Amino acid sequence: MGKNSYLVGFGGVTSMDEFLLKFFPNVYHKEKALKAGGNQYCKFDDHMLQLFTSSLYLAALVASFAASLTTKAFGRKVSMLTGGLIFLVGAVLNGAAMNLTMLIIGRLLLGVGIGYANQSVPVYLSEMAPPKLRGALNVCFQMAVTIGILIANLVNYGTSHMNKNGWRVSLVLAVVPAIIMTVGAIFLPDTPNSLIDRGQKEKAKTMLQKIRGSNNVDNEFEDLIIASDMSKRWKIHGATYCNLGTDHNS
Repeated sequence: MGKNSYLVGFGGVTSMDEFLLKFFPNVYHKEKALKAGGNQYCKFDDHMLQLFTSSLYLAALVASFAASLTTKAFGRKVSMLTGGLIFLVGAVLNGAAMNLTMLIIGRLLLGVGIGYANQSVPVYLSEMAPPKLRGALNVCFQMAVTIGILIANLVNYGTSHMNKNGWRVSLVLAVVPAIIMTVGAIFLPDTPNSLIDRGQKEKAKTMLQKIRGSNNVDNEFEDLIIASDMSKRWKIHGATYCNLGTDHNS
């Protein structure tokens, strides 16, 4: 919830005078000069501010591709744990930032954490939920993001009225969702789908029986085996077809 909401949360921080004066003094002075009127867009015409803003989105985009490989090779649990830890480090760096370099590095790490979370969490929910509840749980994920946006804005509103270091409090509070996700990932079991993909079929069946609360899971387990085999065959034949097509064109 808090990770995606942090995208919106940063918008409140960049409007705080103390934050701008410390890291983006040019933007701060432009804002004060334009307070009487003029084109308010011009106050954001700062390359470092643009780098700071876009770095999170770019990092999240790149990390989502890396996260898909991690999720496939090591499981959804490892991917969520990785994302939570990286996001936690990024939040601490941002809260303790003493210069712009430290701030941007922290923001890049936040982007990586968000990329991992957005890739692994919906997959985990879909694979662990009973078929009839999958849609509802994925909608709940999106609803949690929306609720997190509201909480982030309320936090920014409260910290903006602090006399000093309100921006630090706002940024460091991102450790709360990071800790929740990291600790949760430690105790959560891996999904049967992931275990099957990694050749641990007996363990996958035991896990499926546990999460369904029944020993009668043969049909669902067989479906998971078939789906995994089809996915592997598609990759092999798909790669062969692509290579043949390349050879033919050349």
